[in-house]
Amino acid sequence: MAKTDTKTNDWFVYLIEAENGHLYTGITTDVDRRFQEHLQGKKGAQFFKISPAKQLVYSELQADRSSASKREYAIKNLSRTEKLALIKTPV
Repeated sequence: MAKTDTKTNDWFVYLIEAENGHLYTGITTDVDRRFQEHLQGKKGAQFFKISPAKQLVYSELQADRSSASKREYAIKNLSRTEKLALIKTPV
């Protein structure tokens, strides 16, 4: 996983595994904060209403919001097999 303790204008693409094994992809400037929001549910994604967030499995540093959004879109279009391969790839 990429480091999450960088300057505040950096953006990250991240994947979280839900309790049911499904993978959620999102972007943020603070991966740890965002994961906690998903765990707590109030500011988390609707995705986790069906099955709670279990663990952060991947994060990737991006230069800005635009590149993070583009990378998020690309990852969301990967197959599950491709996402699992991405998670296993050392960063």
